[in-house]
Amino acid sequence: MCGIFASIGFEPQRSAIDIVAHRGPDGSGWETYESSRGPVALGHRRLAIIDLSDHARQPMADATGRWHLTFNGEIYNYRELREELRSAGAHFSTESDSEVLLQALIVWGEVTALPKLRGMFAFVLWDNVEKRLIAARDRFGIKPLYWVETAQGIAFASEIKQLLELRHIARSVDIARVHDFLLAGMADHTSETMFAGIRQLRGGECAILDASTASIRRSPVMWRWYAYSTATISIDEGEAATRFKALLTDAVSTHLRSDVPLGSCLSGGLDSSSIVCLMSDMLGSRRGGPKVETVSACYGEKSVDEKPFMDEVVRDAATNPHFVYPRVEDVFARASDIAWHQDEPFGSTSIFAQWCVFEEAKRAGLKVMLDGQGADEQLAGYHGCYYYYLDRLSKDRQIGELLAVIWDRRRKHRTPLRQQFDQFVRPLLSERLRRRIPAAKPTGPVARHYGWLDTDIVAQAGNPTSAMATAVAPFGLEVPNDIKSFCFATAYASNLQLLLHWEDRNSMAHSIEARVPFVDHPLIEFSLSLGDQHKMVRGTTKKVLRRAMRGILPDKITDRHDKLGFATPEESWFKGFLREPVIDGVEAALRRFPGLMDADETRALVRDSLDGRRPFDFAPWRIVSLGQWGERFGVSL
Repeated sequence: MCGIFASIGFEPQRSAIDIVAHRGPDGSGWETYESSRGPVALGHRRLAIIDLSDHARQPMADATGRWHLTFNGEIYNYRELREELRSAGAHFSTESDSEVLLQALIVWGEVTALPKLRGMFAFVLWDNVEKRLIAARDRFGIKPLYWVETAQGIAFASEIKQLLELRHIARSVDIARVHDFLLAGMADHTSETMFAGIRQLRGGECAILDASTASIRRSPVMWRWYAYSTATISIDEGEAATRFKALLTDAVSTHLRSDVPLGSCLSGGLDSSSIVCLMSDMLGSRRGGPKVETVSACYGEKSVDEKPFMDEVVRDAATNPHFVYPRVEDVFARASDIAWHQDEPFGSTSIFAQWCVFEEAKRAGLKVMLDGQGADEQLAGYHGCYYYYLDRLSKDRQIGELLAVIWDRRRKHRTPLRQQFDQFVRPLLSERLRRRIPAAKPTGPVARHYGWLDTDIVAQAGNPTSAMATAVAPFGLEVPNDIKSFCFATAYASNLQLLLHWEDRNSMAHSIEARVPFVDHPLIEFSLSLGDQHKMVRGTTKKVLRRAMRGILPDKITDRHDKLGFATPEESWFKGFLREPVIDGVEAALRRFPGLMDADETRALVRDSLDGRRPFDFAPWRIVSLGQWGERFGVSL
């Protein structure tokens, strides 16, 4: 994993690659060329993972000097592709996956080469003869690629801060994107960023720019190179579990290809535990082989502490565990630095906890970390899917099953019984019964949901539903209305992309490569093709994963139903030690962005949340983070 930069027309700014030295402390490269549109620059910061020799440094050129590549990521099937390319007449001088990518693009061209790649990647290829630039991003956007275009030129980069090093790049907010973030916590769901004018290639996109003459179209031609299917396959439960297990095992195996020490994040949940236990089997840890290095975040507060589950996996998989205890005293001390590395405001203090995990991994000498991102999206692992499941039972008038599931969820998760009854069971009752059973009173800040944002801002930006519609439209997907559409929307267009953003920046801030086996495209495509019955049964999520991992995971993990996510004790932190810093942070945000939020309504929302007069959510932190981001980057309206 590395940091890359490319520009055409702009005065070359080497600082645009130096500013992300954290992405590549093992070396740097900088090359310049000429075109009819002005100077061309390619830059690279190297984090050496495969082939540690200097021969694999970048920008990398072919033997003729025509083609030049700057690349960030890993091509996991590089060994297989190398043999295929050798059969086609290609020659190699390194053992790196970078050279395999370069030769694949030369020999096959981008149209044929890109679908052959299995991995995570963002790259720019410069043809110094045809004066043509190609930029592309992997299927799901695991690796970032931002771009900006002005009258001076066009540039691509791994992080937004690199583009801000160029001259005449404004530091102003994109109102619609900030609105989506504040109200719904959404980001990375469109090609726009929270910086007005700075965009990103979305997952599976490619950009081509002809710089051979100054008169040709200035903007790049964008096209979606990745085609996916929304078809549902017919398969029984046993075969689905067998195929899923084989695909996940293969994904973990290929993600272990590395010439440097690696480990895994371990939360104690089903996803990260599956990866750790498979790694243990492959390394022979239980039989005296190398131990899996695991890193976990723990808390003293029982409501979010998963250490008993972590300990179960550590014992069963014979790992070498590293535990870190994120401290409430460090949240605000680190928040500004985290915002700088993230390039945009972030949604909750769980990002601080993830920062602490990668900080500990670096102390442990690990350079590659596997993680469980992506399983929730493809396997209906979010609590929201449960309501789609209940909605389907309600529409099918399966009252007995509906009541059983509601009660079961009440017992296991303490979900509000009355509200679920009103939403899903009440519509099925006769008019006489509905009159005899009064509905529960609405709870929560529904009436004031938009009140704390300026009314002109709301009118300009829309609402969270329109944000999701914006997210899925380029993919031809539906706004989620059932489990299937929810899985597709969150995997391709919204949730997953935001989680990958946070993980990339937090890991790279500590010069660590994060790998996500659940986002291996053969696996995720198979999971998304499965019917709902393989994902949720009677309110139990990830059914196919639980069945596939039976006998590999400890039963205590396989049978878990108390999903926490990667959570911190944010509510108790905010209502206790962080109460005054949060209030001060909100005031700073109001001063930084006057007119964006209604000051009185915003103060009331935050105080009601901290005082327990409304259900606690992440809105106060999002406001605080927005202010810190604006201050750190000098952003204004």
